Amino acid sequence: MSQQHTNSIILRLPAVQARTGLSRSAIYLYISQGRFPAQLALGPRASGWLSSEIDAWIAARAAERVPNNAVGIGGAK
Repeated sequence: MSQQHTNSIILRLPAVQARTGLSRSAIYLYISQGRFPAQLALGPRASGWLSSEIDAWIAARAAERVPNNAVGIGGAK
């Protein structure tokens, strides 16, 4: 097991939705497009996501964010 996943817990869909703010349909759309971590099979009718992968996805989105001063407060520069 890699070091990245040793402190991970498995998150079910409602927890992933709460952490990301994404809807169920957006999550599965992004998975199909390769833009979101794929779920793990937990059983015949259950799946979940590693918390470390979800946290990394959130961090990557935050890193892509444009700094607040790029547009300027109160309107365009």
